[in-house]
This record gives sequence, C-alpha cells and structure tokens, in this order.
Amino acid sequence: MADQTTRTRGRPRSLSPDTSGATVQALDRGLQLLMIVAKENKTTLTELALRVGMPASTAHRLLVTLQKRGFVDFDETTQEWMIGIEAFRIGSAFVQRTSLVEAGRDVMRRLMEETGETANLGIGDDGDVVFLSQIETPNPIRAFFSVGTRGPMHCSGIGKALLAEMSQDKVEQVLQRKGLEEFTSKTLTSPDALFADLEATRRRGWSHDDEERHYGMRCIAAPIHNFHGEAIAGISISGPAARLPDDVISELGPKVKRAASEVTKLLGGRTSQQAG
Repeated sequence: MADQTTRTRGRPRSLSPDTSGATVQALDRGLQLLMIVAKENKTTLTELALRVGMPASTAHRLLVTLQKRGFVDFDETTQEWMIGIEAFRIGSAFVQRTSLVEAGRDVMRRLMEETGETANLGIGDDGDVVFLSQIETPNPIRAFFSVGTRGPMHCSGIGKALLAEMSQDKVEQVLQRKGLEEFTSKTLTSPDALFADLEATRRRGWSHDDEERHYGMRCIAAPIHNFHGEAIAGISISGPAARLPDDVISELGPKVKRAASEVTKLLGGRTSQQAG
C-alpha cells in the first residue's frame, strides 16, 4: 500500500526530479505537451501521454487548460490535438521582433553616417519604451542607451512617435497608468501640452524630444509600421543639443522619417494611411 501511495503522489519515472525548486511542475509539463503538439502537427491524447510520461488524465487536464487559452485545438472528428492560434501569435511576435532588429541594422547604420548622430531602435511595452538596438556615432559626445533600457514614453522621441499613432483614448489609458513625470523643465507634464505635441508629430511624420528627458540631449524619431499599418516600433537619432539646433532638427526630421519608412518596407509593412 505504501508503494502504491508513493507512485500515485510521485513523478512519472521518465521525468527527472527537480532538485533546484525553481520550476513549477504543472507548467513544465504543460510546456512539454505544447512543444510535442507543435512538432507533430496532429497527435492523440494517448500518444502525448506516453511521450511525456504522465497519466492520460493528467495530460488531458493540461491540454484542456492550454485549449482554453488558445494554445492548442482539438479535432472532434479525428480525436487529435493540434497547435492553436495563440501559440502562433506568440511565436510570430518573437519572429517579428528578431526580424525588426535585423531589418533595422543597416538602415540605422546609414542613418548614423548620414546624420552624424547615434541611431536607436525601440518598441513600446506596457507604456514604456524599450530600446532594442543602437548604432553609436564616433563623435566623442553622444547619447547611449544599453539594449533593454526602459524609459517613459511621454519624454522620449520613439515614445512620442508611437503615442502619436494611438487613439486619444489609448494615450489616456497610458497616462492614467504611467503619469507625466517631470524630468527637466522642458518635460511635457500636462495632457494638453502632450496632445498638442502629438498632433504636431502626426502632421510632420516625426517626433522631437527637446531635452525633455535629459538636459542637453535632443532626439528625433519616426514610427515603423507592420503589414496592417500599425506602429510596432520606432527609429530615432539622438545627440547633444549643441549639434541639433532647431534648423538642423527640421532638416534631419524627414531623413529619420525616410529611414523608418525603409524599415517598414523591409518588414513588408505599410503606413496607416496606406493600410486605410
């Protein structure tokens, strides 16, 4: 009886014990099932349970949980499990991000060479800007953001370029969660001021961070779009205000916009106007 109890409560013999305590067993098993379903195209519950080494009843509970979230589907006719649309969506997001960095690299290098300023690539994430890539200028005084750096959207060139592509309701939702923190005397800390700036950004097609995050640093940015015309990222140049006076900003803005359009085309995307 003691042996039966041990077997019921223990792990399947095919799974190694987790000595680190760093994993959640149910989640780990569910991911194993998901990976097998993805490889096999279609497979039965029995085959899955045998492959992973768990009771069919346990495998079924995990599969139903994955099905509710859209990660797997079940064919009632053949009684087989297959990959779901949510797994495709998440996988596509990774491919898109990887392709984005690769597509933007050469464009960013040319932009840096053409403008003499550091070129940046970033995306929006939960109301922040996250920098994915950077090509630094050889100039001794330059902007620098390490990959993975996060920052508020309302005082960032890329952030404002992305906000300008959102509806007012969406922007308000971001502001309600994140606020309008003041970093310098030039930071836009009122919604009216920010919305006016976003309107100007929409008209021009590029945004301008005028020492709003750091004194002495300016930035120009433009959005990158996907196939549906949605802004998924932004490209920018940033440098010291002494090298980016107003007349130079006006000259470089269209160049940044063209660079963003080039990355959009490389990704098979189109602007929101083209999508409409």
